[in-house]
Amino acid sequence: MLDSVIKGKVWVFGNDVDTDVIIPGKYLRTTDMQVFADHAMEGIDPEFPRKVGKGDIIVAGDNFGCGSSREQAPLALKHAGVSCVVARYFARIFFRNAINVGLPLIEADVECREGDEMEINLLEGTVRVNGQTYRGNRLPDFLLEILTDGGLVAHRKAAQQK
Repeated sequence: MLDSVIKGKVWVFGNDVDTDVIIPGKYLRTTDMQVFADHAMEGIDPEFPRKVGKGDIIVAGDNFGCGSSREQAPLALKHAGVSCVVARYFARIFFRNAINVGLPLIEADVECREGDEMEINLLEGTVRVNGQTYRGNRLPDFLLEILTDGGLVAHRKAAQQK
């Protein structure tokens, strides 16, 4: 179930964070979500899986999630406890994979530092941090519905039961 207001501690990454650093290829042969969680962002920060907490938020620059189409990248972040990813721009395939697996995200140009507390309102498309409010790209209702249901598979199951 999606909470439209997300609050958490910020982890900051730069531009062009690719799927190979989000979840290195050597871990892709498993379906164990804990393995993904234990190695999330390992390719860019080997300590991240031990530092990240449930509900934390990743903030990045341009082209977050570029590289391969691996669905495991947003799964790794979600299962590591990341509640949302904020970036100026997402690689389109990562954007869609995140929605499909139920990982909220928002495109916004935000100024913050690692460790800051952030509040994201998905329904408004806003990000609040350090007393500033940033307007991001609000997700369309149909994507919010998919996130609310927990991802695309859960959304389709819910639709079939109606």
